[in-house]
Amino acid sequence: MEPEYAGSGSDVAKPGIVWKQTAGHEEKKAAIAEEMKRMRRLPPNSSYAAHRLRLLDKIYQLLLAKRTNSQDEELELLFAGLHI
Repeated sequence: MEPEYAGSGSDVAKPGIVWKQTAGHEEKKAAIAEEMKRMRRLPPNSSYAAHRLRLLDKIYQLLLAKRTNSQDEELELLFAGLHI
């Protein structure tokens, strides 16, 4: 399952992934990893890229943590609202 990107492949600076609530755990981790690769192609001194990488890293850490069903649902709603 490929992540859905908002822009073309050459348009690195735009937020790219539209979070799918139906995506599985592995698909979400893969989508985050792909977005991190895109952000690393931006200039190293880019404050946008640095912030986005911190956000993506935090999301990845949250995905790895054990959660209850209600916490899982809350996390899904949070991610869906972020358009990551």
